[in-house]
Amino acid sequence: MGERSYDIHIGSGILGAVGSKLKPYKPSPKIAIISNPTVYKLCGKVVSDSIKKAGFKPLNVIIPDGEQYKSLLWAEYIWTGLLKAGLDRKSIIIALGGGVIGDIAGFTASTYMRGIRYIQVPTTLLSQVDSSVGGKTGVNHPLGKNMIGTFYQPSLVCIDTDTLKTLPQKEFISGMAEVIKYGVIWDKSLFEFLERQRSAILRLDRKALTHIIRRSCEIKGEVVSRDEKEQGLRAILNYGHTIGHAIETVTGYKRYLHGEAIAIGMCTEADIAGLNSKELSRIKRVIDSYGLPIELPKNIPVEKLLRTMEVDKKALAGELRFILPEEIGSVRIKEVDRERIRKVLP
Repeated sequence: MGERSYDIHIGSGILGAVGSKLKPYKPSPKIAIISNPTVYKLCGKVVSDSIKKAGFKPLNVIIPDGEQYKSLLWAEYIWTGLLKAGLDRKSIIIALGGGVIGDIAGFTASTYMRGIRYIQVPTTLLSQVDSSVGGKTGVNHPLGKNMIGTFYQPSLVCIDTDTLKTLPQKEFISGMAEVIKYGVIWDKSLFEFLERQRSAILRLDRKALTHIIRRSCEIKGEVVSRDEKEQGLRAILNYGHTIGHAIETVTGYKRYLHGEAIAIGMCTEADIAGLNSKELSRIKRVIDSYGLPIELPKNIPVEKLLRTMEVDKKALAGELRFILPEEIGSVRIKEVDRERIRKVLP
């Protein structure tokens, strides 16, 4: 990505060094921390103190916790807070939290005064391996997820693996869906690592965690560097997301965590692909082994899912496009007719 490239720091105890990492950017004194109450209670003081220690003035902008708050209404709330506090074009925003915080903080950074720097400090596995890297920002619309947004790269990503110790197991497992995705779309060796090292990963072994986070970031970085604005190759990162996003939208973002919906989407899209039974079984077995759902409940209306998919960003001229596995480590992008989808969905 040339001049838009940035460093990703991964390790233990990084939160306390965030302030010192601001200095090379020579920002204005006021630094905004965008977070939610849960994350800020756990991590906010460490980050805020490090900013003060570095000689800057932190401003806390706290929004409620949940996907339903990733909206234009709450983006406006953030813009208002930044304006009232007098942040200028050389100020920096720090996104402290999971994917929701990262997306909305990045979106507000990209639009505030036509764009100011922001730093991703992801605190969930999902955001560490996926949403904090790649520069996609956005908010949701009642008709679809992430339909309003920008491509806007962060200046830096700081991943502290210690934050995963405070994460509810359900949230950690949700993040594993995106790690599994990388194995299916790009790296058979990573997929095999996930098969072999399940116990170590689930007990939060530092070496195993660092490996899957680093490898996930490497894969996403490589894909994004080739296709920053999703004109072709980058679309493969959406494996499981065509159906997964539709599930989230139809259920009002309240029934499933993002990774849970994506897990169902990956299994369903592997079925649509007509993958050979051995590869299909391996994908479903790994997803299931990490405690993620593998089947779509029958009480979600198929036609409603289809209508939601039609307004998805991945649809072109009304045609539904899917990322379909050919084998573990390789996928293709293909338009799929609605009858084929109806045959697979319950």
